[in-house]
Amino acid sequence: MPYKPIADYGLIGDMHTAALVARDGSIDWLCLPDFDSPSVFAALLDNEKGGYFRISPSSGDHQTRQFYFPGSNVLITRFTAPDSVIQIADFMLVHDETVSGDGQFEKPRGRTIVRHVTGVQGTSQLRLECCPRFNYARASHEIHHTPDGVVFRSERGPAVSLACGDYHIWNEGVVSEFTLSVGESKTFVLAEVDGHSRHIVSLTPEQGETAFRATAEFWRRWLSRCTYRGRWREVVHRSALTLKLLTYQPTGAIVAAPTTSLPETIGGVRNWDYRYTWVRDAAFTLYGFMRIGLTDEARAFTRFIGQRAREPERDTPLQIMYGIRGEHELNEETLDHLEGYKGSRPVRIGNGAYGQLQLDIYGELMDSIYLYNKYGSPISYSLWQEMRRILNWVTENWDRPDEGIWEVRGGRQHFVYSKLMSWVALDRGARLADRRSFPSDRERWLKERDRIYEEIMARGWNERMQSFVQCYDSDVLDASVLLMPLVFFLAPRDPMLLSTIKAIERNLTRDSLVSRYDVQRAAPDGLAGEEGTFTMCTFWLVEALTRSGRLDDARFLFERMLNYANHLGLYSEEIGSSGELLGNFPQAFTHLGLISAAFNLDRALGEGV
Repeated sequence: MPYKPIADYGLIGDMHTAALVARDGSIDWLCLPDFDSPSVFAALLDNEKGGYFRISPSSGDHQTRQFYFPGSNVLITRFTAPDSVIQIADFMLVHDETVSGDGQFEKPRGRTIVRHVTGVQGTSQLRLECCPRFNYARASHEIHHTPDGVVFRSERGPAVSLACGDYHIWNEGVVSEFTLSVGESKTFVLAEVDGHSRHIVSLTPEQGETAFRATAEFWRRWLSRCTYRGRWREVVHRSALTLKLLTYQPTGAIVAAPTTSLPETIGGVRNWDYRYTWVRDAAFTLYGFMRIGLTDEARAFTRFIGQRAREPERDTPLQIMYGIRGEHELNEETLDHLEGYKGSRPVRIGNGAYGQLQLDIYGELMDSIYLYNKYGSPISYSLWQEMRRILNWVTENWDRPDEGIWEVRGGRQHFVYSKLMSWVALDRGARLADRRSFPSDRERWLKERDRIYEEIMARGWNERMQSFVQCYDSDVLDASVLLMPLVFFLAPRDPMLLSTIKAIERNLTRDSLVSRYDVQRAAPDGLAGEEGTFTMCTFWLVEALTRSGRLDDARFLFERMLNYANHLGLYSEEIGSSGELLGNFPQAFTHLGLISAAFNLDRALGEGV
């Protein structure tokens, strides 16, 4: 089968891992048991070797529609032909939900995907194909037969069972063909099982319907805590539900995306593993969650970041990213046996950027702690002690060159954004000390904070361009400076900021889409090729326009961005020149940017429509 557009996929999950389900009924990406585990299905990265699990009509004479069951992360795919309609409800069992009633069943312990197929109209012939390829298609597997289905057992690693009734072996997997008439249903269960077990996890059609209803109700109960009631309620709710799917429940960590190596340009080398947690996301995550009333998620993520801050220092107080359990070493390797999405190589697992110096993370950390103390719960003295230690480190190290927010691999520079966020760190530290009357080195912090401010104004501003720029004394624009009014570095209508916004609109914006910087002119980032526009940068521009008073422009830009989401309201990291989604998908940072932009634009517009 040919590669599908990235936009063709929906996401299901259980807050431990997630799967991508295409419009044609194929699960083309799944890692077990967790987000960062080796893949079981990876047709997304190699459509011949990667493995997949498809359920679809046997004939190709049908149209497809895909949507989420209202207020939930249950994905519905409908196949419509002139004389028949079939519906598949795809979801993962969430172990917090209760399942009761006539279809009550005991939930399995491992990760479990349920595919509940129903005949809606007429009679349809359907075909199931399940072809797992364990460990990124590097490990062979055995197939063990039972009356109810099969167990696929990898030579090392996980085993999964598939309850599928009648089947035959095909292509190191299984095929099952069946017929459904109106009102009939079948439930197929793919479940992680013990490596030595031949137990098949199965559900009757009645139990499958019960599981469907219970899972949908779990998500709707969770979403009912969201307090956003503004103009863009539906898209904000979808972003919140997506962020919850990207949360690793045991620790509260949030992965940047559930995928690896989806390219920033087709055929290019800018392919990274995003199945980890970035400290940078902390402030945006806390702000986004708390603004819409999801304080439990904010608390869990704060706890995860706080635990990292308490760990023994290495070269720096914090890494830029961690594994979802707090792992430090995320060693990068390439999978040369995989073709990559549409031939985009290399395919990478792990992320070598974990060892970079990125000074901006301390501003994002302190801003998140400050916000949580203000809008969530007062922080503890023990956490303050760790923050105080980090702030003292920042006063001694903020003037070092670093790799910056975009994780360049071409050498360290004095990035303006890194200096800006170092200013934020010391500013928020001093404010928090005042608010809580904590013991502090306040005068020292304020002295260095003011030095940073004056240095940015002197060396980060290009008089000829009438704009703030990417690096000190450069002539390269960078969208990250759009955050200056958001972090209260400059007044929203400061003339220097207004001219910077106009420069970014002229030079980095194409058809309302914003690039992070000009890759041909920027400080060498160590990589070849082009990239798409960065979706979150467009939402930053929406916020900058909102705060500067250009509300009509901000609203028009925001509404246009909503049209670049896929059919389910999901965004990838980037958007290509033809409007195609690029990069890892869906991306948490983008959905956080949407929530923040929607909240602040809605508030600025007031009660009027």
